[in-house]
Amino acid sequence: NNLIGWIVCIIACTVYLMTMERTASFWDTGEFISGAYKLQVPHPPGAPLFILLGRVFIVLFGDNPATAAMAVNSLSAIASGVTILFLFWTITYFARKLVQKNDELLNGTKIFTIMSAGVTGALAYTFSDSFWFSAVEGEVYALSSFFTAIVFWSILKWERRADERGAD
Repeated sequence: NNLIGWIVCIIACTVYLMTMERTASFWDTGEFISGAYKLQVPHPPGAPLFILLGRVFIVLFGDNPATAAMAVNSLSAIASGVTILFLFWTITYFARKLVQKNDELLNGTKIFTIMSAGVTGALAYTFSDSFWFSAVEGEVYALSSFFTAIVFWSILKWERRADERGAD
């Protein structure tokens, strides 16, 4: 599950990084990129975490105004790729709940079914138009999707272990 999840994540990150905008695109991306470069507040509410992480990426890319757009767009691409990882794990969690009865041992066919469900669902979302569009430009939606995916996956992780001793 972990290995295949990370492979799907690498596929998503690679696709998004290869197809991301190299400069600012239409809408608010230019405002977010310049806000991240100068650590200023773009239009309300400002998205301070996105701006701070964008600044970190700009510094990693050499703190150069010529590469600022590529750096912030890379932040969105990587956040979106990791979102796909958590989506894969969420799908396999639900698929396993459907396939596995009473903690029985899973055979090869059931494992293949669970992994296939995860790969199919995660890659279908990877290449969906609206998600791909937000993954390749410096906008707050990619980071928002990333945190939403982590929170939802964490809920499922907790649910799986909620009845174990010390889980509370």
